[in-house]
Amino acid sequence: MSAGYVHGYSKSESTRLEDQANCLNGLLHHDTTFPDGSTVLEAGCGIGAQTVIVAPKNPGARFVSIDISEDSLRKAEALARSRCIRNVEFHVGDILDLKFPDGHFDHIFVCFVLEHLPDPVAALRSLKRVLKRGGTITLIEGDHGSAYFYPESRHAQEAINALVELQSRGGGNALIGRQLYPLMVQSGFKNCSVSPRMVYVDSSKPNLVEGFIKNTFTAMIEGIREKAVSSSVAGKDAMESGIQGLYRTCGPDGVFCYTFFKGIGHNI
Repeated sequence: MSAGYVHGYSKSESTRLEDQANCLNGLLHHDTTFPDGSTVLEAGCGIGAQTVIVAPKNPGARFVSIDISEDSLRKAEALARSRCIRNVEFHVGDILDLKFPDGHFDHIFVCFVLEHLPDPVAALRSLKRVLKRGGTITLIEGDHGSAYFYPESRHAQEAINALVELQSRGGGNALIGRQLYPLMVQSGFKNCSVSPRMVYVDSSKPNLVEGFIKNTFTAMIEGIREKAVSSSVAGKDAMESGIQGLYRTCGPDGVFCYTFFKGIGHNI
């Protein structure tokens, strides 16, 4: 499905994904709703961090959540069981080689997946095949080029750029959020719309300082530190200074902004 998940599959990465899902729940998913009786394909569910938020919001819908990683699926199933979520079934599956009939699903949900794929248009066209006429696809992606912060730090920006470069070398695109609309149109979806969802954090929002700046974004940069250095994308000292620069935005005078993009396309 992808040339490699740049963030890895460590326990700390699983924790980061759960923290990200929890702190962004209201921003990203207040309108992630599907009609009762519908069948929803969640493509690329990973460890189920988004599954356990979206499925309980839609108790009348049935979810089929797939991922190419069997280990991630085991974690997703365990997480869903621990929260007594019963309207989801999990299967190993490749977005580019879906084993479902044409027009099998009423709706499709894809969150933080396209950024890791070498050919997102091929993935979207594959998903469109299994979507019913009149059905919708919901896409959510970030865009690391949208990050800006205070106090300014050249090294922090370089650390972010290192992640963008690593993801590009692996066949992904960390700047894909801004491309959701043209990608959906190119893939054949109609009546497409995209809404930006900006996270703004300052010291008056301690939950987001902890949940987003520290546990989501900076943890993501820390997670690729060794890979960036070993791949000669960035120097060790520069990465360390960059990470400290990001932590500096958690201070009383710090500010951090980042934009996610949520797109909806229709299969007409």
